[in-house]
Amino acid sequence: MRLPVFSHKFTAIAALVGLINFNSVHARTATSEGDEAQITDPVEECTAYYYAPVTDALDGFPTIWQPASILSNDTEALNTWANISQSVPTNIYPHGDIYGDWNDTSYNVASDPDCWWTKSLCTTPKLSSLPADIASIPEPETMGYGFDDGPNCSHNAFYDYLLEQNQKATMFFIGSNVLDWPYEAMRAIDEGHEICAHTWSHHYMTGFSSEDAFAELYYKSCIQMKAIKLVLGVTPTCWRPPFGDVDDRIRAIAEGLGLQTIIWQYDSFDWEEQSGNITAAQVYANYDNFIAKAGNGTFDSEGSIMLTHELNNFTMQTAVTYYPKLKDAFKYLVPVGVALNKTQPYVETNYSLPTFSEYVAGTTTTNSSGSSNSTTSSGSSTSQSSSAIAALSHTMDSSLLAMIFLGIFVLAV
Repeated sequence: MRLPVFSHKFTAIAALVGLINFNSVHARTATSEGDEAQITDPVEECTAYYYAPVTDALDGFPTIWQPASILSNDTEALNTWANISQSVPTNIYPHGDIYGDWNDTSYNVASDPDCWWTKSLCTTPKLSSLPADIASIPEPETMGYGFDDGPNCSHNAFYDYLLEQNQKATMFFIGSNVLDWPYEAMRAIDEGHEICAHTWSHHYMTGFSSEDAFAELYYKSCIQMKAIKLVLGVTPTCWRPPFGDVDDRIRAIAEGLGLQTIIWQYDSFDWEEQSGNITAAQVYANYDNFIAKAGNGTFDSEGSIMLTHELNNFTMQTAVTYYPKLKDAFKYLVPVGVALNKTQPYVETNYSLPTFSEYVAGTTTTNSSGSSNSTTSSGSSTSQSSSAIAALSHTMDSSLLAMIFLGIFVLAV
């Protein structure tokens, strides 16, 4: 899943062009998570709204969508970094830059001393103190089902479809997106999806200094009140590096923050269709090849994870189109945490996931409802599957135009 440097940089820069602080540009009034979930017009969905808890806390965060650094007045962050930094290797240096430019980087891929996934697909750290990445799942004939880059402002039709199917997934949320679209993030957790971190600004993590890499994760998910904690009231214990870009230095920082690293085995490349570097037909072929492997016994002894996204209309529509085919190909589709029997997905103990056996028997949620800071006036929308698919099909032009206008391109992967 490695592209020429230019296309990587283009994707990252496109996401940062319109750095609009949505909670400072209030174009409409949003009253509750439930009311947000009822909106069917993607332009309205992606119109900025005011959410007081985020607006009041913005001084405690780096600038939304900008690469993170520890705020000079954030004593808690500084103290946390001082403790974690003692276990971060100092003989592993940043690779290239945060935009994926490694032209000036000399690295011995053959020996792969840093277990740098981007160059070698290494998932077993060279540092013995670090656990292996999660790239597959132990349950046979099972797919660890999840989506990167949310919450997407126009995801209502997609989430309606998942709700109708009683299908839960692991959502890898970007911190800046969570603050931009808090009610959309609330819907995910209140409908039983597992929430993992996907950094603050979605850049190549091995390009950061160690302190700034810490900030990218800290302001995304740390227990002290940061993005996910502020909006959802929970602190994730899992994360996925953007572009899969991780090495033992970054793993050590994540481990210090209590974050389990989750990668993937197969890539749908759905995220690339938006850039024009890949066609829709090629994305469909990647799905079909993954499904074919399920049919030929590749996953009979161990399940798998494929990279897919809550990024735009195309990625969400493709997920809906292929959902029945995945259901037919795999015995089970479950969130990654469920596949790992990780019943406590957050630092907080008032929330749990079902065990794998409970989930496949029909108990897809336990005590997930009401865990966020939302005030639901009318509940999440529950339209028919056909209407959800039709709504997704309708969003292509209008939602993308709205996203371009508002400067809310989220980053791929």
